[in-house]
Amino acid sequence: MMRPRYDMPPPKLLADIGGTNARFALELGNGEIAAIASLRCDDYPTLSQAIQHYLSSVEAVAVGAIDVEEAAVAIAADIRSDRVSMTNRDWQFSTDAMRKELGLRSLVLVNDFTAMALSIPRLNDIDTLRIGGGQANPQGAIGLVGPGTGFGVSALIPSDGKWSALVTEGGHVNFAPSNELEIQILQYAWREFSHVSVERLLSGIGLNIVYRAICEVRGAVAEELSVADIVQRALDGQCACCDETIDAFCDMLGTAAANVALTIGATGGMYIGGGIVPRLGARFAASGFRRRFEDKGRFAAYLANIPTYVITADNPTFLGLSVRLSDA
Repeated sequence: MMRPRYDMPPPKLLADIGGTNARFALELGNGEIAAIASLRCDDYPTLSQAIQHYLSSVEAVAVGAIDVEEAAVAIAADIRSDRVSMTNRDWQFSTDAMRKELGLRSLVLVNDFTAMALSIPRLNDIDTLRIGGGQANPQGAIGLVGPGTGFGVSALIPSDGKWSALVTEGGHVNFAPSNELEIQILQYAWREFSHVSVERLLSGIGLNIVYRAICEVRGAVAEELSVADIVQRALDGQCACCDETIDAFCDMLGTAAANVALTIGATGGMYIGGGIVPRLGARFAASGFRRRFEDKGRFAAYLANIPTYVITADNPTFLGLSVRLSDA
């Protein structure tokens, strides 16, 4: 195959690796993001094989994948050392070994929610859905939480006219119930897990735990349902327990988001990312999320002035990875 010719620098590989899906794109020399593709992680024994499959695809080759020398990978993992182990997947690898295997000059790894946080200043109004009131302080910190396969937490802190993104494991703090039903959900989860984190309940896996707990509380028989099944049955009004599960999920997310907002002083706004909330659409906007976000006693007025947004943009993490590479 003849190699494409370029008047611009070679494209850069961008990858967003979650516990369920691996998303890829190429950033061309003019800043355009092209050849976006999503692969199921279950279909590949290693991350390197998933990357190689993408780079050899017709779409990627057509825009110059053969010339890729630099890559940025956002991944749901602790990346403080060369050896990386994913939190919600059994993929493990050496960053330097993978760079050599892929023939790259540079391979930058970024926590997935750190990369998503870096995208926020680049988002337009059409990329977000505002929930509730409030007025953002343009000089204030910006918070980010997101339920997906896991539960991500990050923040942007203003510093010398730029934004610094925090790398956190905030999804693994203890879950804090706010009413009797949530205490019952916590007690249900405690039967299986000695430590029940926010992620254990506010995530794809967690949604199923909440559903089963509510079925038991209501004396109903829990079915074997996927996250998509629970969401769809709730939206269609087909299952009372699924409906209550979504209500409880939105309420608990409101409390979790408020806890992060108070912790970092997110007067610049609080953003909701991840794959679950955008599926809820208008149901989320009409839920108890915002009420619970503001339900913090003496600090209710403080939180009422913080705007909250759902990130609805497709693949915002690629924007954050682009920012990271430009700063490298």
